[in-house]
Amino acid sequence: MSMMALGSAIGAGFFLGTGIAVSNAGPAVLISYVLAAFIAVSVMFALAELASALPSTGSFSTYAEVGIGRWAGFTVGWLYWVMLIMVLGLEVTGAAAYFVGWFPQVPQWVVALVIVVVLGGVNLLAAGDFGEIEAWMAGLKVAAILVFLVIGVALVTGLLPGRSAPVGEVVLGHGGWIPNGLPGVAVSLLAIITSFGGIEIVTIAAAEAEDARAAMSRAIRSVIGRILVLYVGSVLLLVALLPWDSEEMRTSPFAAILDMAGVPHVGTIMEVVVFVSLISAFSANVYSSSRMAYSLSARGMGVRWLLGAGGRPATPQTGGHLGPVDEAGAAMLDVVRDEAGTGDIAHGRTPKRAVMVSVFLALVSAALNWYLPDVMLAWFLNAVGMVLLVAWVFIVVSHIRLSSRLEAAGIERLRMPGAPWTSWLVLVALAGLAVLMAMNPEGRAQLLAMGVLTALVVGIHHLRQWWLARH
Repeated sequence: MSMMALGSAIGAGFFLGTGIAVSNAGPAVLISYVLAAFIAVSVMFALAELASALPSTGSFSTYAEVGIGRWAGFTVGWLYWVMLIMVLGLEVTGAAAYFVGWFPQVPQWVVALVIVVVLGGVNLLAAGDFGEIEAWMAGLKVAAILVFLVIGVALVTGLLPGRSAPVGEVVLGHGGWIPNGLPGVAVSLLAIITSFGGIEIVTIAAAEAEDARAAMSRAIRSVIGRILVLYVGSVLLLVALLPWDSEEMRTSPFAAILDMAGVPHVGTIMEVVVFVSLISAFSANVYSSSRMAYSLSARGMGVRWLLGAGGRPATPQTGGHLGPVDEAGAAMLDVVRDEAGTGDIAHGRTPKRAVMVSVFLALVSAALNWYLPDVMLAWFLNAVGMVLLVAWVFIVVSHIRLSSRLEAAGIERLRMPGAPWTSWLVLVALAGLAVLMAMNPEGRAQLLAMGVLTALVVGIHHLRQWWLARH
């Protein structure tokens, strides 16, 4: 579970986007990372508390249904699923492009098809076998970052020659600590905060663990610790060794530092690492998207066919939210039991139909990335790029509404540090982030696209409820 979460969170964006974030904020990018890490870690602790109490394949979609309302579970679940399908297309397109760069005689569409078929087959394996394969792929990325950290520390401390200038001159000699002011920090924060996305897979996988509560407790702590060390440690070394305004920082910072240390074939090494990052994240996202679609269908919010042989959708809840405090435990457990007693996963099997749908739509999404008009593609990517923030808001609100009721019901769980005040502070931080986005032209476009897509999904839910009520 830990390595699956790392595999999803440490994608190509970490290697390709970190330098751009530093270029926007300068050395003060560390402020952005600290703020983003606080928000992401707090959200994950809130989600872990709910998942350790009520393990569910639907994860935050299930908790939004129980804690806020059925419309919320439908909305955040299908928004997340749409985001993952689009991301799958981007990942397979990027991985195929890297492969064709090494072997130009191979058509890119053939490479994309092979990647989708092979990793789709891996996802059809039993959850334990899939998790082991995913752990090996994620392990390669983690090993690459650890090697980078060792080399970077050796350069900073002088154990390896090759450093171009003293650390103080690199950090402060190019316009000071905050060369672009607070707007630069804000712009980098918008880019960084979404890079922490992917670790929520650990709560989706918890439902298939032998001991969900124990696995969740171990996994969430290890994932948070490793993410902080790998992310923040890498950024510290980038800031200490490369001027923030250099071309290398914007284009290929990791390769530049490895080249500084005299590592041969750094370009090819980094391309291989990014390729592995893409296919690993693709595999993890097929897992997440298939489980989310299965869970939504099991709770009567999707397509019955996805449940597999003998599957039946749960009876729709009329209210979808908790009743009185003394009924809290029963109300929550009813929703999770409806899901857990339905379809393939209930019988210990991989939800093959949901996996096949995700794999097929990954190919469709890849084709759309190639053929959609630029304006339409940009609008859609803006919308799905912000879905993570919508999901985080639903997670925190669900935690605020459910934590006291879990306590009253006497359900054991992993406790979120500083609750409930931490959750309220995170909501304030996310609201502040939305204000920062509104002050930036690109951010405003993302907010607008996200609002339109969210309103569309909410409208689909209400239209669906009206249709079911009439038939």
